[in-house]
Amino acid sequence: MIDITTRYMDLELRSPLVVSANPLSQKVANIVAMEDAGAGAVVLFSLFEEQIRQEAAMVDEVYRATTNAFAEASDFFPSLEDYAVGPGQYLEIIRQAKEQTSIPIIASLNGVTPEGWIEYAKDIEQAGADALEINVYFIPADIRLRPDEVEQRYVDIVTMVRETISIPIAVKLNPYFSAIGNTALRLQEAGADALVLFNRFYQPDFDIEELKAVPNLDLSEPSEIRLPLLWIAVLYGRIPVSLAATTGVHGAREMIKYLLAGADVAMVASAILKNGIPWIGAILDDLETYMDAMNFISVGAFKGSMSQRHISDPTAYERSNYIQIVDSKAWR
Repeated sequence: MIDITTRYMDLELRSPLVVSANPLSQKVANIVAMEDAGAGAVVLFSLFEEQIRQEAAMVDEVYRATTNAFAEASDFFPSLEDYAVGPGQYLEIIRQAKEQTSIPIIASLNGVTPEGWIEYAKDIEQAGADALEINVYFIPADIRLRPDEVEQRYVDIVTMVRETISIPIAVKLNPYFSAIGNTALRLQEAGADALVLFNRFYQPDFDIEELKAVPNLDLSEPSEIRLPLLWIAVLYGRIPVSLAATTGVHGAREMIKYLLAGADVAMVASAILKNGIPWIGAILDDLETYMDAMNFISVGAFKGSMSQRHISDPTAYERSNYIQIVDSKAWR
């Protein structure tokens, strides 16, 4: 009997497929369908700090904290009217999801300031969420801001949230830190139980006829797994936290690669937005077929076997391998 269960943070999951934050989880019926399809856990759609601050009439402070260099940058954020669900409704979705499903429900807070959501994290825990994913949407547009100040912002948020709640905390990282490994270590020391690699920031596009910046969001592609695959393979076994992959998983092939690198779970959003919630079952069926063909009786039997720590040639992740590729005959 093939065992596809896994452990993410201190949560026991029946499968390594976790649905990442996306609009489908605004309806509890969809969360139930995700469980029925085989999802190991669901990360709810993100609750934005702006929503919390709107209730306190302090939205201007949020924009001031992120756009003090370029006033136009506020156009890159969704308008408050675009948020379909407010804080009170968010807590009710957590409660109903916990009542109607048996899989872990992970809340997601998306903020830009260290103090913006601390009190609300308590409410999320009290509503019954099994864990909290911290999603820091911060664009360091101020050119005077030093790299260490950016990294410290993340550490401060984790420290403050860890002091506020007792449920596990995952941190959704972006790939732009100057020293990802050290930042990951500092976040673990601050209290993070898991690292999610990597966040896909919404990036503006240009309308060349109207001459204005416009918000644009594309679904992920399987080719995007390369960068998180690298860092999961490098971090595995070096930092005592769970690792989650959240980019480019459209089928079992991408999930398997992430598990081989050392991820505890692979998160899916774009694939089910494109193919529907039942696609979860198709991915897991293909995972079991692969495991059966490879004689892997459990996820643990092969998780991390292709990480830098366990691969026969660790230099495959380093500069020397890059030099070999550049100097190969394939370029001639």
